[in-house]
Amino acid sequence: MLPFDFQMRTRVVFGPGKVDSLGELAGELGARRALVVSDPGIVAAGHAEHGLAALRRAKIEVQLFDGVEQNPTTACVDKGVELARRFEPELIVGLGGGSSMDCAKGINFIYTNGGRIQDYWGVGKALKEMLPMIAVPTTSGTGSEAQSFALISDAETHVKMACGDKKAAFRIALLDPALTVTQPTKVTALTGIDAVAHALETYVTTKRNPMSLLYSREAWRLLEENFLHVLQNPSDIEARGGMQLGACLAGFAIEFSMLGATHALANPLTAHYGVVHGQAIAVMLPHVIRFNAEVHAAWYEELLDGLTGIDGRGVQGVDGLCALVTEFAARAGLATRLRDLKVEPAKLPQLATDAAKQWTGTFNPRKVGEAELLALYEAAM
Repeated sequence: MLPFDFQMRTRVVFGPGKVDSLGELAGELGARRALVVSDPGIVAAGHAEHGLAALRRAKIEVQLFDGVEQNPTTACVDKGVELARRFEPELIVGLGGGSSMDCAKGINFIYTNGGRIQDYWGVGKALKEMLPMIAVPTTSGTGSEAQSFALISDAETHVKMACGDKKAAFRIALLDPALTVTQPTKVTALTGIDAVAHALETYVTTKRNPMSLLYSREAWRLLEENFLHVLQNPSDIEARGGMQLGACLAGFAIEFSMLGATHALANPLTAHYGVVHGQAIAVMLPHVIRFNAEVHAAWYEELLDGLTGIDGRGVQGVDGLCALVTEFAARAGLATRLRDLKVEPAKLPQLATDAAKQWTGTFNPRKVGEAELLALYEAAM
């Protein structure tokens, strides 16, 4: 019997056009002043104004912070906190991709509990209550809307910090697949492959449990069915909805089972070479699957029932799963080897040293240290 602790902290509101209910949902939380955290791209696409208008219709005073950067840093969070202190919000809305949602959480940590974001690196460091938050994701990837962790990079050291606290979970995740239609194809690919990795990694971690497996399995089904479809038919709202819901369910799986070596290997590639997170994931995931499958092949094979693969034939075994993931990346126009990303072989030992310091690697089903992580980088060259 496997003990576990399971509690849903986030309400999910899903469907096309649901962004129009943002004001009503904010009102249900008792808020009359809302800080909306977003980025310039989302503002340019008109999505931020859509959310702001919905809040205004509900007679909620709004303030937009659109200074979110890709891979939000401590500097970005500090700017948001400065604005929050002037505005004094009663609610924070993270509207955008994972960066906007993580930045919203980071702002909330400091605004309500003081100090610096570095003070919350780890788990359960917030001693005071935090403001209620609503997530409105415009991508289908990180699953941040379903998690109580914020990933924030130190502006000086570039170290990515995971700051987690149950009080930092969004009260509501408002999933409107219509907001994802405007994504560039590259963004759809990069965020989608990250979500695929979340579903596959959470299914085999050391913290997997009967509840997390439900989310991982359904996330994988939705993502596998719709990933290539949204690339080929970007305006298909049904496929967009499948991807967005799949990414959210994978986020819930992360909340209850964590991640593994793929993410530990990806973060140093971003820190040292500026490789976009989803691209780093796309390269490393098949190699981690093969490594883990030497001990846990049966777990991966449980996910293969009913899969027809890209060519219409059944996906056979772990090698078939790895080939499918690699083909997803290739069809999406992503690199599948480290050498294609200009990664230098001489730098691999340093990357492995940094990967060994990543928290996610501690939940991998096979133990990984510097030697194993170096071997995985070498396999991906």
